[in-house]
Amino acid sequence: MNLLHSKSLPTRSWSPLIVTQAVPRLSQLMTMEDYLTYDDGTDTRYELENGALIEMPTESTINALIARFLLFELAKYFPIQRIASKDTEIEVSGSRATCRLPDLLVHSEESYAALAGEKQSVLRHGMPAPSLIIEVVSPGKTNRDRDYRYKHTEYAARGVAEYWIIDPDEQRITLCLWVDGQYEDTLYEGDLSLKSTIIPDFNLSTAQILAFGQA
Repeated sequence: MNLLHSKSLPTRSWSPLIVTQAVPRLSQLMTMEDYLTYDDGTDTRYELENGALIEMPTESTINALIARFLLFELAKYFPIQRIASKDTEIEVSGSRATCRLPDLLVHSEESYAALAGEKQSVLRHGMPAPSLIIEVVSPGKTNRDRDYRYKHTEYAARGVAEYWIIDPDEQRITLCLWVDGQYEDTLYEGDLSLKSTIIPDFNLSTAQILAFGQA
């Protein structure tokens, strides 16, 4: 009589399969498409700089007040729908994908029309440039380099007609006027009134604008 011997099989441990949505890590370089679909579930504001996700610092009270008062001033000269306050981004040129979130942006009629029907308020390459971008400089070398060096080059290459760099620490404003593909810079201090080609009737001085931050 033959006996059948059972042979025990090795057991294999298992764990449930969990499917997660792939989210780019901050250490990875991103494309514009990655950036435009990225959502970390917070209200943190970012810019994309040469493929790297850069967290924007929380604005100081002084910077926030200056930007807010300038928004009201700009509304005297432009329809409010053409003025963007940290809610319209602009794709610019870099060694890799780069997208900026200006403190204030005034649309040209063409750039405003280009966003009609778009799901996101992002001026992509190929869309018309805005008329004016304003950045209020935050403290620190990194922030100063970004506004004075990198954005100066990027906005000029993008064809933005005027770029204002408002510097509360240095108590000055640099008005960059687009001429033949590059910016010609004029420095304003004290009681000198800004001379803008975009807003010919604008008559506020540097001291008046910077005083907004002390209100």
